Amino acid sequence: MTSSKAARMIRVDQAGEFGATRIYAGQLAVMGARAPHSTEIAGMAEQEAEHQARFDAMIAERGVRPTLLQPVWSVAGYALGAATALIGPEAAMACTAAIETEIDRHYTEQLEDLGDEDPELGAVIGKFRDEEREHRDAALAAGAEKAPAYPLLFNAIRLGCRVAIKLSERI
Repeated sequence: MTSSKAARMIRVDQAGEFGATRIYAGQLAVMGARAPHSTEIAGMAEQEAEHQARFDAMIAERGVRPTLLQPVWSVAGYALGAATALIGPEAAMACTAAIETEIDRHYTEQLEDLGDEDPELGAVIGKFRDEEREHRDAALAAGAEKAPAYPLLFNAIRLGCRVAIKLSERI
């Protein structure tokens, strides 16, 4: 049986991975396949889809209710991706850097909170955290910090991510 703590973790993590796929879909819709960083974005999108599929499976296997906010995250994620891509390739990378910085923090907190309680979930979160760190590092290497108003954009996206996490844990 899945504890309520593990259920909240699975719910919010599935929502986050779904949101990430929507962000990258929005970015790729605006930037196309030939824009700077589109290859990196497509690769990250593919990995996020794999993460989402794993959490989708865990939701089904463990009988966890997904967030009721999924339709909101679908639209919000796509809009965030499209908006950052419209600003430019560096802003798209700044979006990734901000989100993955926050997800690194979030997954690390989850692992500390989970401890040895659920080894399967811990292994999934640990693996995905490492991959999200790679995404953050790739975004920074691709010029995220050169985005217009980078500190404002970076911190606003991180704040939005924190709000989405808190809401998705319970709703």
